[in-house]
Amino acid sequence: MSSATDSPAADVPVAPEKIGPGATEADARAITEAARETAWDRPSFAKGLYLGNFDLSLIHPWPEARTDDVERGEEFMARLTAYCRTMSGRLIERNAIIPDEYLAGLADLGVFGMKIPREYGGLGLSLVYYGRALALLGSVHPSLGALLSAHQSIGVPEPVKVFGTPEQKREYLPRCAAGAITAFLLTEPDVGSDPARMGSTAVPTDDGDAYILDGVKLWTTNGVIAELVVVMALVPGHTDSDGTVHKGGISAFVVEMDSPGITVENRNAFMGLRGIENGVTRFHQVRVPAANRLGREGQGLKIALTTLNTGRLSIPALCVASGRWSLKIAREWSNARTQWGRPVGKHEAVGKKIAFIAASAFALDAVFELSAEMADASQKDVRIEAALAKLWSTEISCRIADELVQIRGGRGFETADSLEARGERAVPAEQQLRDLRINRIFEGSSEIMRLLIAREAVDAHLTAAGDLASADASLSDKARAAVGASGFYAKWLPKLVAGAGMDPRSYSEFGRLAKQLRFVERSSRRLARQTFYGMGRWQAGLEHKQAFLGRIVDIGAELFAMAACCSRAEGMLHTNPERAATAYELAEAYCEQARVRVDEYFDQLWRNTDDADRGLTEKVLAGDYTWLEAGVLDQSEGTGPWIADAAPRATVKENLHRKYR
Repeated sequence: MSSATDSPAADVPVAPEKIGPGATEADARAITEAARETAWDRPSFAKGLYLGNFDLSLIHPWPEARTDDVERGEEFMARLTAYCRTMSGRLIERNAIIPDEYLAGLADLGVFGMKIPREYGGLGLSLVYYGRALALLGSVHPSLGALLSAHQSIGVPEPVKVFGTPEQKREYLPRCAAGAITAFLLTEPDVGSDPARMGSTAVPTDDGDAYILDGVKLWTTNGVIAELVVVMALVPGHTDSDGTVHKGGISAFVVEMDSPGITVENRNAFMGLRGIENGVTRFHQVRVPAANRLGREGQGLKIALTTLNTGRLSIPALCVASGRWSLKIAREWSNARTQWGRPVGKHEAVGKKIAFIAASAFALDAVFELSAEMADASQKDVRIEAALAKLWSTEISCRIADELVQIRGGRGFETADSLEARGERAVPAEQQLRDLRINRIFEGSSEIMRLLIAREAVDAHLTAAGDLASADASLSDKARAAVGASGFYAKWLPKLVAGAGMDPRSYSEFGRLAKQLRFVERSSRRLARQTFYGMGRWQAGLEHKQAFLGRIVDIGAELFAMAACCSRAEGMLHTNPERAATAYELAEAYCEQARVRVDEYFDQLWRNTDDADRGLTEKVLAGDYTWLEAGVLDQSEGTGPWIADAAPRATVKENLHRKYR
């Protein structure tokens, strides 16, 4: 092995021996920062929103797909729709497993290779049609969407396609396209969004031909039936026989799941997604050929985050399906059920919920389609758009599901099987509520997503502020940084005073939606000013103001959704003129609802209970209020530790890994 196998020093800012349970806050921050993509070689609409630069030309006119992509996509969707009609989501839900014959049928259709280039045996579909396929599959049962998303968005195909060598692409991509299910293994019992605590290791052999992998991975979606997995593990610093020193670091490996020493110790069960093949996987002295390493040593987290940038769009696609189905059920039920002499939908209390579902369903579609079209075009940097789409879509779809249960009343709380057993339509509203809930945690929880987006949103400020934003800088360093920052802000702040949003003639080509875009433009500049005020007030302490930063991100998410709705509606004038009038109505409805939320977020930036809540939390954690916990029995006591032991060792459990083909 040569030094060419190493990542640049900047990519490995923390020595491998410092990674693990003893990693400090500074270590975690350094690792996360090193994994970030810092270059902005292409324009970003969402990044501009946070800087007060509302550049509508980046998303409008609506991006047009290539004719070939549309033709192949439509042909595939027709075949997939026909096959989906033969599958039963009720069967999957009842048995908590996706039948092997379903998986085989999907493989025959080429579903496992939707995003894989045709030269490697895949379908080479665009992200738009990949997402539409996921939405369709998810409407049969969300576990199908989770299976395909975990396989193609974050499993072996995507990182191999982007980072693999020609040899790795030829070896793995055709297998994946043919139906070799894959998974992505990062999380551990004590490692979630903080990889600095990673315990899994990959130790190079003396001859340099392989790595010996040890560790335990938790919540391995698809891991129970996967043939191939991508595993993140820590390579310790090491020295070759010729004296070459390697710094190691967190690295990515493609691993065959039938390798000796791999045990699936548990198939996990959850409140929703009852067909998901998610488990606990133990690696004990597993030999992984050096040729299976993806990228360089120490490049693992960069590979993971890059994969997630567009991979995150799979979840918004699944949310689109939930919005459409919820609207259909809400409409049909609210016309069929009569209360006090009127259909329940005619009562304002229920009608408000229906209006929210309808407007939000349109927005969900607009946000996904816009983000996916831009990603397909490859002319814009969509990392913030994809992250915003994931965050916003998962939050809004959970609200939709909750409102649908409320509209259905007691029937919303009743299972589909129970409804059918007593002679009524088997509507699984409660199942949708359970199934959607994980999306706010999958692939980055909402809280983590807000921090990741906020980091990008305030990047210009942190760069300009320099040592002003560093808690460790000396007073003299801060003074010098203040001089440099003043130059940036002297040019930037005047641009936030006035803009197109103040001119009543702006965006007139959007007709009745023009005023909504003027609001977005004004709010974008206001958002940038508020971020600046926060930076000035807290400086280095801003990173700890997570509630403030979260509201900043949520404002930007709503503005992005509003702009997407307006562009979508106006674009339909040309692509679907027969639907344009109703699209305008839905876009306007969403924008009006979003404006109320945006104003509330702005108000809460400076009028909130954040400081008081922080003090109360500290006292709760210190045990000051344990008396309030008296009078109940905790049935979980004595059942096990809070975090399972993940120490390297041979397994003592049966291997639950199974093959579907």
